[in-house]
Amino acid sequence: MSRSSSAARADAAVEAFRDGDPVLVHDAADREGEVDLVYPAGAVTPDAVARMRNDAGGLVCAALGADVADAFDLPFLGDVIDHPVADHGHLGYDDRSSFSLPVNHRETYTGITDDDRSRTITELARAAEQPEITDFAAEFRAPGHVHLLRAAPTLADRQGHTELAVALAVAAGLPPAAVVCEMLDGETGGALSVQDAKAYAERHGFVYVEGSDLLDALAE
Repeated sequence: MSRSSSAARADAAVEAFRDGDPVLVHDAADREGEVDLVYPAGAVTPDAVARMRNDAGGLVCAALGADVADAFDLPFLGDVIDHPVADHGHLGYDDRSSFSLPVNHRETYTGITDDDRSRTITELARAAEQPEITDFAAEFRAPGHVHLLRAAPTLADRQGHTELAVALAVAAGLPPAAVVCEMLDGETGGALSVQDAKAYAERHGFVYVEGSDLLDALAE
C-alpha cells in the first residue's frame, strides 16, 4: 500500500469529519480487529443514533480527549467500581479499558431514545469545546445511556478507536469529542468483516480508513 494512498485516505477521513459525516475505522487485525462507525460528537443527530443502532449494532460510546476528561474529573470506570467484578487484569487486546461513566444530559427523560442520546452527545461536544467553564455535574447525570470513554493523552500511548476518533476530531478542527459504535454482522453476531464494512461504506458514500492510515498521518 503506497504512502500516498494511505495519506489520501486519512485526509478524506479528516475532511469527512470536518463536514460532520461518519467514517468507518478499522483499528488493526492484531488488536480488536473491529470496524467502528465513528462520528464527530457535535454532528450526532437522532438519525445518526438510529443508524448506529440499526446498521452498526454495537455500543454507542462518546470518546473524550484526555484533557477534557481531566477537566471533568472523569474516572476510569474500572477504578471506581467497588465490586469483585472490577477485574484489573489485562484485556486480550489492550492493557486497560477506556470506559468511564455512563451519562445522560439532565434535560433528557429516560436517556435511551434517539432524541435523548443525540441530545446527550451533542451537549458533550459543546462541553468539550470549553471544558474549563462547564459544570459537568450540573449538566449531566450518571448512570445514563451514553457510555463515556477516556482517550489516552496521545496516539503513542494507545491506538484504540477511542484515540483514533478523538484524533480525527482534533485534526478536523473540532472539539475533542467523537462517537464510536462497533459494526456487527447481523447474521453471525460477530464483528463485521473488513470486506463487508468496505462494501457498506461504498454503498453509503462513507469513507473507510485503516487505523494505520490515521496513525501515519495524525500521530505526534
